[in-house]
Amino acid sequence: MRWWSVANFVSNAGTWMQLTVQNLLVLQITGSAAATGLSMSVQAAPALFMSVVGGAAVDRWPRKVTAAVSQALLGVVAFTTAVLVALDLLDMTSLMVLAAVTGTIATIDGPACALLGNDLVPEEDVPSAIGVGALVHNAGRLVGAALAGVTVGFLGTAAAYAANGLSFLFVTAVIPFLRPAAGAAVRAAAPRAVAVHAGKRDDMTIREGLAFFARRPRLLALAGVTGISAVFGRNYGLTLAVLVTGPLAGGPGAFGTVSTVLAVGGILGAVLGARLRRPSVRVVGTLAAAGGLLQVVAGLSPSLAVLLVLVLPMAVVESVSDTAGTAVLQTDPPPHLRGRVLGVWSSIGTVWSLGGPPALGLLMELAGPRGALVAGGLVVAAGITAGHVLRGRRAPRPVPLSTRAGEEVPGRDLLGTAA
Repeated sequence: MRWWSVANFVSNAGTWMQLTVQNLLVLQITGSAAATGLSMSVQAAPALFMSVVGGAAVDRWPRKVTAAVSQALLGVVAFTTAVLVALDLLDMTSLMVLAAVTGTIATIDGPACALLGNDLVPEEDVPSAIGVGALVHNAGRLVGAALAGVTVGFLGTAAAYAANGLSFLFVTAVIPFLRPAAGAAVRAAAPRAVAVHAGKRDDMTIREGLAFFARRPRLLALAGVTGISAVFGRNYGLTLAVLVTGPLAGGPGAFGTVSTVLAVGGILGAVLGARLRRPSVRVVGTLAAAGGLLQVVAGLSPSLAVLLVLVLPMAVVESVSDTAGTAVLQTDPPPHLRGRVLGVWSSIGTVWSLGGPPALGLLMELAGPRGALVAGGLVVAAGITAGHVLRGRRAPRPVPLSTRAGEEVPGRDLLGTAA
């Protein structure tokens, strides 16, 4: 697990370095901010349509092989881009094609690497492993964004892509040496054996993953909480940027400070999230609602100093909520279904990531940055609270049943888990 964490830190730093440089590269080629947004959408679009296929592939194929091959392919794409940039042959069309290829490979790489990391610890430690992964992700993001400017300044844009390619190869080299931990929730049988035992050959179909997700109330509740938070909350890179540079009369440097505090809060939240032993949808919802209320207060901040005080707990709450939600998502399905469930989740999340910023931008146009933060935070808190109340009214009350020893059978909570 230590080797895997080091490999992921290196890979995350390289990925964030490339993402930062890619935006600058598109601006350099086209001079258009709209084209920059288009390149990000092109890279994210494959997840909308192909994530369920990628998740099914992860369930069918050996996980270590799948992760190693996908990481190697991502490295090839990064090296190809580096060569084209160095030879001054990269135009907007080829960049879009490479972005689409990267997004397609990522539909398999994402669930494969996430589940491979979970295989390295016992089942009871998976929430902590996910918290460590979130910590590595946030630390890699900080380092990668900082290295992007240094690398481009001293070595050029091609070097940033080459460095990312090397980071992928490092992960590929580490994977063969990883061994599942004793007590890890790995698949108990190969897909073919599972199908034979079930008496049918379609046991590994995409439809099964979709059906499991649709029939699972706690996953649907998690999707609702995450969706309303993604659309009306968070997106702080957009809302806080407009608030800082607008009503609070700050400059790019002031927003850089806010972004740094957000990153620090994300790291602290990941550390706290790693200590969760029994994460649940209720915990995710409570934290998301608290984050919405903090967002309301942040929207009313009279000064940059007050905003900085509020930004840290906002980031901590968001990070812990995300860590708890990821733990629920990756541990709730049975092992042989987890790839497909993650694929379904990725498709849903892509809808939010593509639709949330434009919707929030429209809200800011209508209500201003303060109004958008306040209204969005109220919608998040009220929506989650209303969902919890409605769920409580619809759920049947547990009826005590007497056992032969005179004891009562424990009831179940609103999410269908042991109370």
